[in-house]
Amino acid sequence: MRKSLKSIFILLFVSTFLFLGYQILSKINYKKEVQQNIKTIPKFSYQNIKGGIFTNENLKTETPTIFIYFNTECEYCNEEAQMIHKNIKKFESVQIIFVSFENIEQIKNFAQNHQLINYDNIHFLHDSKATFTSTFDVTSLPCIVLYDKNQKLIEKIKGQTKPENIIQKLKKE
Repeated sequence: MRKSLKSIFILLFVSTFLFLGYQILSKINYKKEVQQNIKTIPKFSYQNIKGGIFTNENLKTETPTIFIYFNTECEYCNEEAQMIHKNIKKFESVQIIFVSFENIEQIKNFAQNHQLINYDNIHFLHDSKATFTSTFDVTSLPCIVLYDKNQKLIEKIKGQTKPENIIQKLKKE
């Protein structure tokens, strides 16, 4: 009886250990795959606040791109938008893509409240299927993903950051 209990315990322990090892390796491989996918701007398709579709094809070539994943109720996201508006001249040669999973009206109100709606280089997109987080490996709000003029990843910034820091990172490339 003791021998069979001991065998069952060992079998359960080994099985659990192997299962956890497999889970860890799967997550590591997934993270590596995502990191590889975001080295250049991955393919995406989201609805803009005017009802149209915005994809990679709409991005300007030879222009740095900033993706900002945000939430309209996020204090840091609102502060980030305010800082961008105050420094809008510094962002004239950059395309800024704001992305949120919230409904289009909330996104539109956010854009209007921060006076960012009438700029040709700023776009507000609705992620209806909540795919941005997995596509761009985003885990926090706000999250800023910077790409150079060749659509190569410069850096992913978690949380709020000053516009000067963003511009400095874009100029390095």
